[in-house]
Amino acid sequence: MERRQLAALIDHTLLTPEATAAQVEQLCAEAALHGFASVCVSPTRVSLVAERLADHPALACCVIGFPSGAHLPAVKAAEAERAVENGAEELDMVIDLGGLLDRGGEAVEAEVAAVRAAAGDAVGLKVIVESAALDDTRIVAACEAAVAGGADMVKTSTGFHPAGGASTAAVALMRATVGPDVGVKASGGIRSYEDALAVVEAGASRLGMSAGVAVVTGA
Repeated sequence: MERRQLAALIDHTLLTPEATAAQVEQLCAEAALHGFASVCVSPTRVSLVAERLADHPALACCVIGFPSGAHLPAVKAAEAERAVENGAEELDMVIDLGGLLDRGGEAVEAEVAAVRAAAGDAVGLKVIVESAALDDTRIVAACEAAVAGGADMVKTSTGFHPAGGASTAAVALMRATVGPDVGVKASGGIRSYEDALAVVEAGASRLGMSAGVAVVTGA
């Protein structure tokens, strides 16, 4: 895959708490220049992204329940509704890992369904399962539940969990679980062209990274 083709799979991401408006504006300019899939930011910045990308194909993406996922479903739903009102076209929500461990996929399906209902069907919904913190059985359960709840895509990681980020093994398992009609997003620890190609070959259809410019330019 050529670097310019890879760019179309990248969610250009800035989720540090100290991110400034100027940094987000630069992110949007880079996304427009390189042809990234989206710009992914925190809820406080999504309206700025939507404004800056109004005339570009890159989408405005917002995280929900980030980074812990330990929020009530109603809170995630309200956050999703507000994000869509502010221009979000895609949402990356974090599941409640404790709920998954306690009650299995039922807990995940319920909260995903709540966010889907609040966001509406036109908004892309990616569900972060934090794969590095789970064994294979729970990764499968989380992905199946996310799809049952209305996810368009399952995602490996926030990039903030101490257990780590994306692995090719997790991406391959997630792809095998959801099949060809649901997206798989690899995120966390993808810092080079070689890293990106490896997860694409494992089954990723979208990549979340902050190093997107370096990856597509060879810097």
